Amino acid sequence: MARRRGAAHGGARALKAALPASADWQTQAEPAHSARTLHDAMTAFAFLSNTSFLKVPVNDTRRPFAIAGVAWDGCVTNRPGARFGPRAIREASHMLCDGTHPLFDVSPEAALTDVGDLPLPNTSLREMRAAMAPLVRTLIAHYHMAWLGGDHSITLALLRAYRQHFGRPLAVVHFDAHCDTWKDHFGEPSGHGTWVYEAIQEGLVVKECFVQFGIRSAGEREARDYVRDQGGIIHTARALRGLESPAQLQPLVAELRERVAAHGNPPLYLSLDIDCLDPAFAPGTGTPEPGGMSTNQVLSLLEEMADLPFVGMDCVEVAPPYDHADLTSYAAAQFVWTYLCARVARQAQKAVA
Repeated sequence: MARRRGAAHGGARALKAALPASADWQTQAEPAHSARTLHDAMTAFAFLSNTSFLKVPVNDTRRPFAIAGVAWDGCVTNRPGARFGPRAIREASHMLCDGTHPLFDVSPEAALTDVGDLPLPNTSLREMRAAMAPLVRTLIAHYHMAWLGGDHSITLALLRAYRQHFGRPLAVVHFDAHCDTWKDHFGEPSGHGTWVYEAIQEGLVVKECFVQFGIRSAGEREARDYVRDQGGIIHTARALRGLESPAQLQPLVAELRERVAAHGNPPLYLSLDIDCLDPAFAPGTGTPEPGGMSTNQVLSLLEEMADLPFVGMDCVEVAPPYDHADLTSYAAAQFVWTYLCARVARQAQKAVA
């Protein structure tokens, strides 16, 4: 028998409290598939988080940045477990103590809140995305968001919401072992390996400003090179071998910066699949691929991208059951924290200017 937990632990009640009072949140979020309220139907899952990133206050609408979990792993093609990612990343973030970044010399704590995990159905991709859409729209209208997945199928719903919010396609920086450009999900129309193809086909992104890092999985050329064939940039894991320091990686960031500027500085989104890392650094993921990036490489790239016009990010595919030492969760927390510190530092610089 499934146990039910109260909404106070990151469910509908907590998320509703985090949103502006003017938002008709309950009406927006009610899915057509159920006559029950979200409080009754979708806050009982045992895997929802009951803690906050960096131990920041929850549901503080006065703060400009927010964390939200999307505990969905219904589209994995190998090992499940990413539904536990949001909880594990939050717990790993508690190791960051006062949260002050050694490069940016800022902490995001005073500017950050955590709105818990989105209350979503967990057996239907279509209904999950339908329930997710109004919640995402409301949150991005109020906060600069960092999303904790969950598997990578959540990113398509996020990009749809951001495209609607900004009224224009986005540039995307995509860290991953996999190209995620397949036209179907093992015979199904959509999944965690199709979102890039779907986003390009739907016009959610600027094709020339789609940049991938760490790609290395097996795949036919049509899928493997799809982003490049559309005018984007692919930095394979092989091409990144031996490039470790900020100075070595800076030319890649300069190319990205020039590409974004040449296309009118579209809003820039970061999607970071933890399996971009070599399994030595991130064994806790559903589809590990040897020969990947190091944590140093990813951190250096995130730090060098600090001046770019990011509007949001997700960190996905953390599956804690496969990592007894929590290395994967610690890396994910570090990446999200670094992204947030860079945003806070950039905001402070703009305020001074």
